[in-house]
Amino acid sequence: MKKIGIITSGGDCAGLNAVVKGVGLTAASHGMSTYVIPNGYAGIYNLVEFDSLTELSPARLDIVNVSLAGSEAGHSRVKISRIKDPHKYDRIKEGLKKHGIDGLVISGGDDTGSVIVDLAQNGINCIHAPKTMDLDLNSYSVGGDSTINRIGTFVQDLKTTGRTHNRIIVVEVFGRYAGHTAFRGGVGGGADAVLIPEIPVNFDVLYSHMRDVYWMRILGSDVRAGTYSIVVAEGMKNSNGEELYDENSGVDSFGHKKLAGAGRYVVQELTKRMKADPRIIKYMKQSGMYVEGLYEAPEIRTVQPGHLVRAGGSSAYDVNYGMEAGMAAVELLKAGYSGYSVVDVKGTHIRFQKTEELIKQRYVDLDQIRFYENMNMCFGRPITEVTPVFEEVHGQVDRIY
Repeated sequence: MKKIGIITSGGDCAGLNAVVKGVGLTAASHGMSTYVIPNGYAGIYNLVEFDSLTELSPARLDIVNVSLAGSEAGHSRVKISRIKDPHKYDRIKEGLKKHGIDGLVISGGDDTGSVIVDLAQNGINCIHAPKTMDLDLNSYSVGGDSTINRIGTFVQDLKTTGRTHNRIIVVEVFGRYAGHTAFRGGVGGGADAVLIPEIPVNFDVLYSHMRDVYWMRILGSDVRAGTYSIVVAEGMKNSNGEELYDENSGVDSFGHKKLAGAGRYVVQELTKRMKADPRIIKYMKQSGMYVEGLYEAPEIRTVQPGHLVRAGGSSAYDVNYGMEAGMAAVELLKAGYSGYSVVDVKGTHIRFQKTEELIKQRYVDLDQIRFYENMNMCFGRPITEVTPVFEEVHGQVDRIY
């Protein structure tokens, strides 16, 4: 193992530059060279056409800023198995041979991981450093903590404009199948309600909670001011269990339909119920807000921070995990492993798992949500009382989100 190629793939997020730097520094400590293969899987497919690659020399590594989100190696959303070229894996091997690359470190999520499985099965040495802000892999994945912190900050900040105008604010965030970041970011920002893909939304339950909490704040305020915050994962399901697709946008390169409109749908459903509720005009008059024909009900606004939750800076946790994941990936390659994913590093122990096992989707624990429901956070379903199960543990305890 003399030369390592590094690829980052799928959606961008925080912590990836820490992976890149961890790979480069560890490889250098073993006398190996690291080269950036740009543009994700598009880059590795076209590698045979490249005249040269950028080496992560000590001087080049020195300017890789681990505290910045995004990736110095670049991304693309390309799934190798969907490329029609029947000789695609031979073409990739030819490109690797041309540049003398002996093994790959690839950082990405479940879609990226599925390609790693294919590459390993076709005789290409590769190790996976888990990356997805959705946190839906079986291990922690770089980017999750930073995204949760970003969501929490946006939710908290939007309360200032919400309270000033007595608005109800709906914040739509990423989360196609799993609601980890919406859930944890909503908790972190003090949201009143969180809607996640794992729980089809009962809008009557959500509306009742919103009405009662919102008006309690307005009517209890000495300046008649209040707001109500809802965090919505883009993959939220309506009461029929259906996702909300943008039928005009087609699918992405991995075959996923493009989701759209969860935030707008929530606004629509709540507005419909508000207009049909005779108590609203009474509360508006009681609070001094009512103006006939102009201001007869509170305003509900939706906000989509979109890629801002991926952008900017990396949390210290993601930098630590990213550096260790990059280091561990190099050590696994050096030891002769391929087709595995880094789980974590404990002391000098590198824990790893077959990539096809690690990329199986992990969903929000709905039992854990019940504790938050009993603390008056709404998840769009009726509250059930929790009976705690007590268990004493001994020794060091691992925890991921």
